[in-house]
Amino acid sequence: MSAALIPTDPTLLSPLSLFMQADIVVKIVMIGLLAASIWTWAIIISQWTKTRKAAKESERFERDFWAANDAEAFYRENKDADLPAARIFSAGMYEWRRSTGKGKIDRDGTRERLATAMGAAVATEIDKLGDRLNILATVGSVAPFVGLFGTVWGIMRSFTAIGAAGNSSLAVVAPGIAEALFATAIGLFAAIPAVIAYNRFGHGLNRMEARLNRFADGLHATFSRELEMDQ
Repeated sequence: MSAALIPTDPTLLSPLSLFMQADIVVKIVMIGLLAASIWTWAIIISQWTKTRKAAKESERFERDFWAANDAEAFYRENKDADLPAARIFSAGMYEWRRSTGKGKIDRDGTRERLATAMGAAVATEIDKLGDRLNILATVGSVAPFVGLFGTVWGIMRSFTAIGAAGNSSLAVVAPGIAEALFATAIGLFAAIPAVIAYNRFGHGLNRMEARLNRFADGLHATFSRELEMDQ
């Protein structure tokens, strides 16, 4: 049987064996990509928990607020609530008290300041909720290229070994090529969940922002009616 037809030992192509046989540079690439994958999944789980909790509790807060008869009393009871809708409401109430606590009320100025204060609060809450999405975007865009670098390096090493051995049979080439391609596989393993999660969470944040803006608009309308009643 010729050397080209000698079967390669399957155990040499297992993930652990491919890692152990890889060049030090490829090993560093693989370890970095595995660390990025673990970090990505930690962010995904944390982000999913955080956004789901924020959406659920904000929805409950809005429902309770619109069912309340006295905004001032509701504010006193819920001003320390740690959720996005509550902080937007607090920003509006704080500006309302400052603008209407004086003798003469500038109604147009008050409306403008209320819109600015609550709009800024919405932007702040969305920034907080999406503060680690940039990591997912970075992993999703960079990991495949890092894996490709490991692949290119591993293939170069394999060709160098082939040249030194003077033997280009499949039994000689396969392990080195497999090691190199394994780096690309790990890169994709890290990148694909990061890209999917980034797009999904981005869509969720857009929906959350729209919901908070609607709540802020409702508060603004409520405060505007109060100003008209004071005329």
